[in-house]
Amino acid sequence: MHTRPPSPAASRPVGTVTRGTTNPNRLRRMDRWIAAVHAPALRRADAPPVAVDLGYGAAPWTAVELLARLRTVRADARVHGVEIDPERVAAALPYAREGLRFTRGGFEVPLPGGERPLLIRAANVLRQYGEDEVRPVWDRLRARLAPDGLLVEGTCDEIGRRHVWVALGPEGPRTVTFATRLGSLDTPSDLAERLPKALIHRNVPGEPVHAFLRDFDRAWAAAAPYAALGARQRWVRAVRALAGEWPVADGPRRWRQGEVTVRWEALAPR
Repeated sequence: MHTRPPSPAASRPVGTVTRGTTNPNRLRRMDRWIAAVHAPALRRADAPPVAVDLGYGAAPWTAVELLARLRTVRADARVHGVEIDPERVAAALPYAREGLRFTRGGFEVPLPGGERPLLIRAANVLRQYGEDEVRPVWDRLRARLAPDGLLVEGTCDEIGRRHVWVALGPEGPRTVTFATRLGSLDTPSDLAERLPKALIHRNVPGEPVHAFLRDFDRAWAAAAPYAALGARQRWVRAVRALAGEWPVADGPRRWRQGEVTVRWEALAPR
């Protein structure tokens, strides 16, 4: 019995080319969170853990930085930068080295031997897609994860001051994290413009994410007296008050970094 070779369409990367905007250290907040929260899974992996920087853009800075940050947790971590644009892959190849490879591909996440990554980071990739396309992409990427794997998908501004991401395991979405450089923040709802595609169109009355940001602004206003002690103290106080009303999934150690993580089910679209 002869196996029919795959058609050209079947081997074509899945997805469309993004704008490719990137800057050094743009994803530092997301990377810092991943290195802290996903550290137990990275450490207990039997083989050198593999991470994917999906859609790294016109320059490979984010993949280079991801490798360095993961190696503070696991010295033998490896990173595959995956890009759908062949010119971007060619431009990144000079940066390849031990533990860092660049591959053409898309949401199919083509790794050698069908290897399943312990992490897929997809930052600023789904912004250009329709809201109805998000779940199928999530499902496709989740199916590529190792059993202990994590998918992190979200959006940030051009220099990484404000960032919101969803963390998903093989079973589905788990949490939403809001992260900011506190000195640049007027109100927590400033982060609304960086909501990931699954939530950004849901920031309207009657939707949970809108109610969450409204309550966060109120807690921020109530914590105004703490501004005299610095923006960090005000943020921590506001998040502490917010945690009495919403299922906040982290604690003061993360809050002091300008972060707060909330259970997905509390913010999921209705």
